[in-house]
Amino acid sequence: MRALVTGASGFVGGAVARALVKDGWQVRALVRAGSDRTNLQGLPLEVAIGDLTDASSLSAAMDGCEALFHVAADYRLGAPDPAQLYRTNVEGTRNLLLAARRAGVGKIVYTSSVATMGIPADGSPGDEGTAVSLAAMIGHYKRSKFLAEQVVLEAAASGTPAVIVNPSTPVGPGDVKPTPTGQLVLDAAAGRMPAYVDTGLNIVHVDDVAAGHLLAWQRGRIGERYILGGEDMTLQQILIYIAQHVGRRPPRVRLPYAAILPIAYVAEAVAKITGRSGRVTLEGVRMSRKRMFFSSAKAVRELGYRWRPPGQAFDDAVRWFRERGRLGSTTAP
Repeated sequence: MRALVTGASGFVGGAVARALVKDGWQVRALVRAGSDRTNLQGLPLEVAIGDLTDASSLSAAMDGCEALFHVAADYRLGAPDPAQLYRTNVEGTRNLLLAARRAGVGKIVYTSSVATMGIPADGSPGDEGTAVSLAAMIGHYKRSKFLAEQVVLEAAASGTPAVIVNPSTPVGPGDVKPTPTGQLVLDAAAGRMPAYVDTGLNIVHVDDVAAGHLLAWQRGRIGERYILGGEDMTLQQILIYIAQHVGRRPPRVRLPYAAILPIAYVAEAVAKITGRSGRVTLEGVRMSRKRMFFSSAKAVRELGYRWRPPGQAFDDAVRWFRERGRLGSTTAP
């Protein structure tokens, strides 16, 4: 079986590519000309140069593929030019689905995000059935992913064989850029997180997310969504674990939302001037008002999905950053 993996040079896409190779697939990785290919080194796969906004490159990359794993996305919070997010995440997805349909691809697994999911007001974990709307999406990243997911759902309703997976907060090796979550892990391990806010995330090892993609291809129902998550943790619990792992003191100061918001506004203004977003973004701060907890019960029930303890994800991420000299003089555990 040959599969095209978009975003294969990225964090989740690289993990999916590794999982497919390990499972015996022939893998073709769609990457942009200037992409960092660190995550592809040593993998026996074919590289296709293309871009989600270039329809002709997508048709060429799709040739001879029985499966498509569309993992690529522009994952940035506080992007200075939000239009880029919509071009890649929404229109790029539309272009890719059209190319896949023309090529007769047998099944598509689209990587969405729990960012598109609703969060119950009572604090309980959200799931695929939690009510949500575009109006509830905070920021352009979440809006672009919500709209892209709608494109996939509409295509599936019209006969495109597509399944949607919604990873929660992946952590682990291969976070080259890094992602906003990877940056949080890196900052915590390097002692650059002196305080925290009262929020929470659902943490999952990136390799478990990748395994969930294969399960979705094998067992996922067309037009259905499946949360690929792990365990719910407060930010304080996350920071304590990482600090202890690297031999640092965990932060003890909890900052109220009202104290962080003005900082985010200033950071946003600076980003507009410089053209580069920083670590503190208005989107991220607004999202932190809720604990982003989710249930993977549907994926467990229908796909046979499983996940490992989140500590393993943090251990592997810290080890990966350390091996590449990203942690400076932090103490080894």
